[in-house]
Amino acid sequence: MWVPVAGVPRRLTLSAFSGAGCFCVLRYGAARWKDVPARNSRGLSDFQPQLLPSQGFGESPSWLSKCRLESRHYITNPRLAETVVRILWAKQDACKLFLECNPGPGILTQALLERGARVIALESDRTFIPHLESLGKNLGGKLDVVHCDFFKLDPRNHGIVKPPSLTSQVLFQNLGIEALPWTKGIPLKVVGIFPTKNERKTLWKLLHDIYSCTSIYRYGRVELNLFVNEKECKKLMANPQNPHLYQALSVLWQVACEIELLHMEPWSSFDIYTQNGQLEKPKCRESLGEIQQKLCFIRLTPRRNLFTENLTPVNYDVFFHMLKQCFMKRNAKLIDHLHSLSPVDAMDILKQTRKKEKTKITNMYPRDFKRLFETIECSKGYTCKWLYDDFMEDIVI
Repeated sequence: MWVPVAGVPRRLTLSAFSGAGCFCVLRYGAARWKDVPARNSRGLSDFQPQLLPSQGFGESPSWLSKCRLESRHYITNPRLAETVVRILWAKQDACKLFLECNPGPGILTQALLERGARVIALESDRTFIPHLESLGKNLGGKLDVVHCDFFKLDPRNHGIVKPPSLTSQVLFQNLGIEALPWTKGIPLKVVGIFPTKNERKTLWKLLHDIYSCTSIYRYGRVELNLFVNEKECKKLMANPQNPHLYQALSVLWQVACEIELLHMEPWSSFDIYTQNGQLEKPKCRESLGEIQQKLCFIRLTPRRNLFTENLTPVNYDVFFHMLKQCFMKRNAKLIDHLHSLSPVDAMDILKQTRKKEKTKITNMYPRDFKRLFETIECSKGYTCKWLYDDFMEDIVI
């Protein structure tokens, strides 16, 4: 069995061989429908980000970060903070290292510290940093405060990285965080509130990080404990029993992680702060027009058995492509998709996966899609196992 280890290098990008015809053969047994050069997928550039040479880990930039132009939700209710801590402590494991995303006034930070946790507070708004640093006094290094936005770690397609964006490698090295093999325990736990802006893109970026073992997942099976809006939560947890919500994103997250709904909390329990760290008034909140009435606190724990001999950080993007293509025509039959996905005999694939000719895409559970992918990957006697359409590269569904 293929087993990933900490420090897996960035994925090898699919590259096309030159050749005539309607498609050309790619590495890893894929073929392109279009006779054009291969390119990196959106958000999957192998271009390495670099830190500004003039800025050290603790130095302040001279410019105002864009994140402060956005209003953010924060936990300011002590009751809610205690509820979150109680939920986190209910899971019996050895990991008590928490990376808190945008803690703001530090209500949850203080509750975690009082329970004996080591907390790394990544705050994107400098307004809150002095107060957060004061919480860590006389605690013997239990609290580290860094000007950083967790959701902007390891930005793609950027050559220069400026705070609050950072590279996880620099951040973790400065904090002394060590990697754990994928099959071992949890190296650290992330806790916070998922940003409402660009939520879908952030979910896809995290998925790519998990499957490629890059960014924070270079250090092992990092556990996410996040508040997300109720609508997105339902999509992440959807299956054939919820066909109107079921999508490629649902399958990929459920294949990659165990997803647990831990708690639901009304939006009214969270305070909103403006760009200068001021609490917004109720009238201002009403103008935001928030559609969702509740936030769901969910736990996303990467599966130990995510990777196999046939699904690895090298070929995972073919798995992504397969799912995107399937859900583009979600009501079609599986056998119809197989003809456009692979030159491998469709009836043979159905037989091996124990699916009927009438099976539709929306009838398949996440585990069925993984089995389908692995069945095609391990097919023998075929030089080319996948048909690859450039059109799907930029599709986010």
